[in-house]
Amino acid sequence: MKKIFDEIPYITGSTVILKKLEPSDAEALDVMRHSRKTYKYLPTFLFENKYEDIDYTIKMIYDECFKNKESVIMGVYAKEDMRFCGLTEFYGWDDDQQKISVGGRIYEKEWGNGFGSEALEIMLDYLFHETDIEVVTASSMVENDPSAAALIKNGFIMTETDVEEDWGFAEKTLEKKWVRYKDNQVFEKDI
Repeated sequence: MKKIFDEIPYITGSTVILKKLEPSDAEALDVMRHSRKTYKYLPTFLFENKYEDIDYTIKMIYDECFKNKESVIMGVYAKEDMRFCGLTEFYGWDDDQQKISVGGRIYEKEWGNGFGSEALEIMLDYLFHETDIEVVTASSMVENDPSAAALIKNGFIMTETDVEEDWGFAEKTLEKKWVRYKDNQVFEKDI
């Protein structure tokens, strides 16, 4: 079994591919990261917003995040034409508990195509079948119904709601916390 930081995976689904970002993705990523609609329900401190220079940002996603074992960020691409559609991320790795958190952001012009839900599905398949991860967690803003629907569709169980977190906004953000276990195990503490 692989460890989560052994490689940057290349994961293929029926309509999307998750893979390492390339310098040629700079323009599309820059347009996406400046979309207020795309980032309405996301923390302000996501890595792709850390640096102004988008080419430097793509380089540092792998030189900083990946090498320091902070997160694995991959681009989401439409399989039909390999157009950039968003980002996915593995973060918050806890090797002792074989646990990781997942997140994603689909560019608003790609909403409604099912790319976010499928990206999550193939991320889980990769984590549970190719790595030693046993537990996957996620967070979503309380009002972000599309993300909640994708999590539920992929077997996540909501463990808490209305949890105050600092997502970088002027006021605390209310979020839902989610969990998914390998083989969809459910534990009494999660119900």
